[in-house]
Amino acid sequence: MRRKRGRRENGMMSREERVALLRGEGKEDRVLVRRCLIESKKLWRVVGPAAFSRVVTYSLNVITQAFAGHLGDLELASISIANTVVVGFSFGLMLGMASALETLCGQAFGARKYHMLGVYMQRSWIVLFICAVLLLPMYFFATPILTLIGQPPALAAQAGEVSMWFIPLHFSFAFLFPLQKFLQCQLKNSISATVSAVALVVHLFVTWLFVSKLQLGLIGTTLTLNFSWWVAVFCLLGYVTCGGCPHTWKGFSMEAFAGLWEFIKLSAASGIMLCLENWYYRILILLTGNLNNAEVAVDAISICMSINGWELMIPLAFLAGTGVRVANELGAGNGKGARFATIVSVTTSSVIGLFFCVSIMLLHDKFAFIYTSSSVVLEAVDKLSVLLAFTIILNSVQPVLSGVAVGSGWQALVAYVNIGTYYFVGIPVGILLGWVFRLGVLGIWAGMIGGTAVQTVILAIITIRCDWDKEAAIANARVEKWSGPNKP
Repeated sequence: MRRKRGRRENGMMSREERVALLRGEGKEDRVLVRRCLIESKKLWRVVGPAAFSRVVTYSLNVITQAFAGHLGDLELASISIANTVVVGFSFGLMLGMASALETLCGQAFGARKYHMLGVYMQRSWIVLFICAVLLLPMYFFATPILTLIGQPPALAAQAGEVSMWFIPLHFSFAFLFPLQKFLQCQLKNSISATVSAVALVVHLFVTWLFVSKLQLGLIGTTLTLNFSWWVAVFCLLGYVTCGGCPHTWKGFSMEAFAGLWEFIKLSAASGIMLCLENWYYRILILLTGNLNNAEVAVDAISICMSINGWELMIPLAFLAGTGVRVANELGAGNGKGARFATIVSVTTSSVIGLFFCVSIMLLHDKFAFIYTSSSVVLEAVDKLSVLLAFTIILNSVQPVLSGVAVGSGWQALVAYVNIGTYYFVGIPVGILLGWVFRLGVLGIWAGMIGGTAVQTVILAIITIRCDWDKEAAIANARVEKWSGPNKP
């Protein structure tokens, strides 16, 4: 008896004690699994419809490029350059500026300040419309701009003409993006998904009518894209203003003109942050246009970037979902909940990215048939498939970390990180490998992947070292400052 008691006092456990401990550990595991399932359900409530909506919306561009590609190599290159340089810049800037709503609307929704969501959206409309007007000269002078940056004359001339026809699309961004963010922060992504599906059906019909039936050629493909995006704008606007959001939409208000300067500053930080990301790989296409045999090189990299952009809609949906979940939890004062949401989102997105990475490796010599039947372009795409696969796996993590930044209001900090890693590391290294070491498009892309890798590591360190309780306090202070007392 004395010997048994001594063993227990020295740390030796009885059979009953070991069973109790194992049961305790099992209970903790079950609680963790249950927490993961609950958080995944909340996350996918945003991510699922957002991914569908983004994939469908991006498919409009893919359909347009595919029709242009079958018109000819020059047509595909010109619409790719117009999309990349002109439309791509305004798209990235205004999408980034609209993401300020993810911070403000998300935190206000978590804090139950519902009346401010409609006011924030109206402020965003005002700011983005002014931005759209200021960007118009870029469309009018697209041809000389493209010529100045080294694009071949024939390519620059046709891309400039296409850019002029994309002006209606340009103005649709100012209204569509705030509407999407407004609904997203209320967990009403299913509405955006439904409208996107309607727009896709309309786009298929209009493309068949304009391009196949009426034979309007390249200009016809641009007109179809304009029409389909505005269909989405009017559908979402009709839903919001006709009673779909009774708690958050109280009608047009003069309050939207108050506090515009503070809103502009946050929108500008958001715009710079996401525009730098959006433009980074578009610059890859631009640099490729200065290589020898530019038409084939641009076609090949455009196809790879189109596939990458198509798949990127899923990580971008996780960016949206993570931003909403982090903002909601911080707005509700739950810092630990925001941290847990981040972990679940990064893990899930990484697994999905790995699946697509493997798929690209298996279909390396087949996926380009969607866009072209040119054997030269197909061969060039095949050579780039390894870099495409690596880009996909890397991009499955980076947008999620950007979503954490959006939900937390770190846009200005991340903008500095993006400038340093993308434009002082990635692009210079890409140019060095592409031209000095004569690796061509492979070298340019490899260098730019290195910039993305450095950026991802820095964002990961910032996120890991974050004091989430402090961020929750900052979010509550921001909500009180910007929204004032609750309204009935």
